Amino acid sequence: MMNVDKLYYESPLGVIEIQGTEEAVLSIMFVDEPASMDMMSGMEGAPGALQLCAIQLNEYFKGQRQVFTVPYRVQGTEFQQKVWTALGTVGYAETCSYQDIAGQIGNTKANRAVGHANGKNRLSIIIPCHRVIGSNRKLTGYAGGLWRKEWLLQHEQSFAYADSTISAK
Repeated sequence: MMNVDKLYYESPLGVIEIQGTEEAVLSIMFVDEPASMDMMSGMEGAPGALQLCAIQLNEYFKGQRQVFTVPYRVQGTEFQQKVWTALGTVGYAETCSYQDIAGQIGNTKANRAVGHANGKNRLSIIIPCHRVIGSNRKLTGYAGGLWRKEWLLQHEQSFAYADSTISAK
């Protein structure tokens, strides 16, 4: 049985619970309240993948990271994994529609199914489901709340044209 650890990261949008093992991150989700306040003490003793994830999230929120390199593992159906792979191709500060993703995976009638798979994404921010908007260009569903989705998109826009040397720091 795989031992799954948790690390809590305090982001500008609230607490993010990072779950995973030494080798890979399994989940990055906003939480209203950590399961245990004792776990807020820091990264000492946390598995390496979780520490790396927290570091990269911190760089992202500071505008210093646009691409994540932390190892992660997804668990889902074949269809969900296709959707999540397609989400990974949506560039920093870009948006697409559910229709765009459906077309990209070769199933143009799967808008609703794409939306459902998007909602099952457990690796928020790293698999950028916040970059998917309605075909009418309006914000639609986000597990972390629409206000967070809007914030993330505006945050990325504000750093989209920053000097590329920033990401090397």
